[in-house]
Amino acid sequence: MSIRLRLALQFGSILVVTLLLFALAIYFVTQQARRTLFTQNLFQRTLVVGHAYADGQADRYDTSRQASYRRYLRQLYRTLPAEVGRVYDGGGRLVFREGQGRARPVPAAWLAAVRRAGRAVLEPETDYHETVGLLYRDARLGPLVVVASSEDEDGRQQLGQLRRLLAAGLLAAVAALGAGSWVFAGQALRPLRRMVREVDGITATDLGQRLTPAPGAADEIGRLAQRFNRLLDRLEAAFAGQRTFVRDASHELRTPLTALIGELEVALLQAERPPAAYRRVLQRTLDSARQLTDLTNGLLQIARASDDPSQVPMGPVRLDELLLQAHEQLLRRYPTCRVDLDFGDEADAGPWAVRGNEALLLAAVLNVLDNACKFSGPGGGAVTAALARLPARLALRVADQGPGLSAADLQQVFVPFFRGAAARAVPGHGIGLPLAARIMALHGGTVRVESTPGQGTQVWLEWPPAAP
Repeated sequence: MSIRLRLALQFGSILVVTLLLFALAIYFVTQQARRTLFTQNLFQRTLVVGHAYADGQADRYDTSRQASYRRYLRQLYRTLPAEVGRVYDGGGRLVFREGQGRARPVPAAWLAAVRRAGRAVLEPETDYHETVGLLYRDARLGPLVVVASSEDEDGRQQLGQLRRLLAAGLLAAVAALGAGSWVFAGQALRPLRRMVREVDGITATDLGQRLTPAPGAADEIGRLAQRFNRLLDRLEAAFAGQRTFVRDASHELRTPLTALIGELEVALLQAERPPAAYRRVLQRTLDSARQLTDLTNGLLQIARASDDPSQVPMGPVRLDELLLQAHEQLLRRYPTCRVDLDFGDEADAGPWAVRGNEALLLAAVLNVLDNACKFSGPGGGAVTAALARLPARLALRVADQGPGLSAADLQQVFVPFFRGAAARAVPGHGIGLPLAARIMALHGGTVRVESTPGQGTQVWLEWPPAAP
């Protein structure tokens, strides 16, 4: 079942049920009001019958007056169909009856109840027929019980017409509501149909297309189009980054592989070579293999740093201990590099604790320190690594005294495999800072780089502190 049909059925069903309940309420309220009015009319008839009977008994020997009384009652009874009037004296005897309608016998107990209460209903309306009784007091005749019964034929006809009118109106309303619900549901879903057509035209090779938002739309469908466009923005950026990464990685991998193959081919050109030549070829081959290994490890670390944070094991990590580990490993790589560590003067401010993955954070810190040592050079000055407490953040500042970066290069330092003009003479692949940035983003942290040509570079790693 389509959404349009489901919406039309649901909307139409709600309105049909509402109209049906409203029609039933109108019918039952009208029926109750008609019953009440008919009962009041019957009590008024009993009062008239009582007056007429008492006047007729005032002079029972006046035959002309009695004939006139009879004609008056017959004319009165013709106004209501099947009306019957009866009068009972104080002893419960029927002293008068007039009318052609059906009338049930009146129990003595009910007559006594009428005398006590003044009025009562013997037969509540059943099939539009009702019987009521009224106590009529006359000084000469004593208490009389006047009983009137009749059928509400006018009410029967009026309620029948009302039922037919409500049924016809309900059917017309159902038809109108069905058509209107179908049309309005189609109009409401028109932006969705347009979105489906536009989504069908978006492919992996053409992520530049975007959904067209309805003009001035601020409803759920408009917000859905905005969210989908943002998703497409992220996908396009991810695909572009992936293509760039694969292209650059292929280029970087080709360099050591080409050197490796070239050295081996040169070694095979001559059948016999001096041992020193073979040793030289093996050393160059080993250097190329190590370069290839470093590059492969960097690529694997970048891929790991891009994982879902929920899939990376996290725990408390001490930044001061992490810095000491990185310093120890760095001295193995660069024995001549001087690295000054500064753990701050605020001994009473609490431990340098953050929450994260120790292996990834160690790789980020080590990459930043590695860059600082490489660009400082053998005689380029000391590298400083200082821990600091910022407002709501913990930070590690690594400063070197290398050649620095230009403003143009500074904007590209987080692009994988990018190398500035001053770094091309230094061995490397351009993945240290991008890897550190991804690791810090995985831990909710940031990386900032400040540099001035000729005055060195400062790299700030900032983390949110671990919850106590």
